[in-house]
Amino acid sequence: MAQVVADRRDVDFVLHEQLDVARLSRHDQFAEFTGKTIDLIVSEARNLALKELLPCQREADEEGCTFDNGQVHVPRAFHRAYDLFRQGEWIAMCDDPTWGGQGMPRTVSMAADNYFNGANFPFMLHNILIHGAGKLVERFGTNQQKHLYLKNMYTGKWGGSMLLTEPEAGSDVGALTTTAVKNDDGTYSISGSKIFISSGDTDLVENIIHPVLARIEGAPAGTAGISLFLVPKYRVNDDGTLGAFNDIVCAGIEHKMGIHGSPTCSMTLGGKGGCIGTLLGAENKGMRAMFVMMNEARLHVGMQGLACAGASYLNALNYARERVQGAALTAAKGSPGVPIIRHPDIRRNLLSMKTFSEGMRSLLFYVGFLEDMITVSTDDTDKARLQGLIDVLIPVAKGYVTDRAFEICSQGLQVFGGYGYTKEYPQEQLLRDCRITLIYEGTNGIQAMDLLARKLSLNHGRAFMDLVTEVEQTIAHAQKDANLASLAGIVQTTLAHLKETAGKLAGDLGTENILTAFAHAHPFLDVFGDTLMGWMLLWRAVTARERLAGSPKKKDAVFYQGQITGARFFIRTILPVAQAKMAVIQTGDTSALDMAEAGFGS
Repeated sequence: MAQVVADRRDVDFVLHEQLDVARLSRHDQFAEFTGKTIDLIVSEARNLALKELLPCQREADEEGCTFDNGQVHVPRAFHRAYDLFRQGEWIAMCDDPTWGGQGMPRTVSMAADNYFNGANFPFMLHNILIHGAGKLVERFGTNQQKHLYLKNMYTGKWGGSMLLTEPEAGSDVGALTTTAVKNDDGTYSISGSKIFISSGDTDLVENIIHPVLARIEGAPAGTAGISLFLVPKYRVNDDGTLGAFNDIVCAGIEHKMGIHGSPTCSMTLGGKGGCIGTLLGAENKGMRAMFVMMNEARLHVGMQGLACAGASYLNALNYARERVQGAALTAAKGSPGVPIIRHPDIRRNLLSMKTFSEGMRSLLFYVGFLEDMITVSTDDTDKARLQGLIDVLIPVAKGYVTDRAFEICSQGLQVFGGYGYTKEYPQEQLLRDCRITLIYEGTNGIQAMDLLARKLSLNHGRAFMDLVTEVEQTIAHAQKDANLASLAGIVQTTLAHLKETAGKLAGDLGTENILTAFAHAHPFLDVFGDTLMGWMLLWRAVTARERLAGSPKKKDAVFYQGQITGARFFIRTILPVAQAKMAVIQTGDTSALDMAEAGFGS
């Protein structure tokens, strides 16, 4: 049977063969999540995705969201999907059951999210925002805030959003102007405007809990003076019942290129002087709290990109097997047409899409697995090492993955030819929907700057070197296999060049060449990500070689051989290009800085 949305065989390969996630069940925290249980969870997620979320993807895109008399209405089909999603308790998969969570490993939840987002990522935006807002309450809320809000959020009874961006304070959050004035009862009167707020208002839920960044009167300028507040759409009484409307109003929704099923709102707080919020966490520590949510959000965005790319690849693969067009290039004149998968350029496109999407899946699931290892670890030093690995990988998981995902969606449309450009097939929607992932939760240019300026030097460079050590261990393993030794050598050489390039750029940061270094930050993110893709694909090949030695069934043997061939394609054709790009980065070309502003055009 043709796979759609995500390849179940590949999902299982990463979970059970590459990462061996069932070993987490040896620890008390995840004792109930055996291999069999994990398979059941993934199957349930897959069923919901294919039977309920995927069928309303196109309908919701065409209907879109509407704004009428101050009320936002999401696509009609989303209401049934949301009810089913709530019933399955999918919003808080990894969270404490006390508050409505399922307590499952992060790695397993990522497999479920792969299916959910691939089937209908605009729908999933509603749920991701609820969980992210709830996580802030769980992490920084008082006991009263938790008891008033958290279970209602994690169970999906109430919604959630993130109110950060303002018209003059986008990436520069420190320039925000929303204010908070302390009241005699300890609450705060909030006043200001926010834009680009996903799920800022929706008719899916009876109440929405908004974490809001604002500056208390007299607080320091910039990010140092930002605090975080909880601002519900309807105030919540001490007994948990809904109270008065809280003067937080949606002023309109954006008309966007994609994600039409997700409302992007402009919000006005305190327009009539009646918006009340409570402090979440400590005064002037709002950005520190928000960054806890940001890491999770950026990993989710990487998953959104991968899910779009993976679905586009599978659509293209299935189409290429069925679409007959042109005779084989080596066939005699007048020969009948063949499925386009037999044409070399289509095969090259498909293999590129396959290797990138599979490597990205391994990378994202690996980050989730690192989080699970922190959960079960009892050693503080080990926890710090694992967290360092996550911190270095986050800008790659968000920035690099979504860059490549958009390219894969474009390739997926190309395989369909002119049909791909029409709404008859899902390829154009996947391309449109995917594009936002390069922009929100910190643009990919910001991810590149974060990798260069903060993550390379994290823990005095130890986190980066710990990641290098992880890659080197896979290389050493692969070098023991004669069939993989040459591929391991290319990855090893690429890694060495990456270390040199990182050292050059890091050294420039403290000199007069700092702007030159930042001009090359995004190309550096690209080659960093390419190197990690080579690592993940080599790891896959090592795992596949071990399984082939066990005389697997024919179907499995074909899958494993495909892993080895995919790794060979990527490592031999992509990594040498990455090495050349590193050489260019190290030359430190300053053209982008030298160009006069007028030289860009009148």
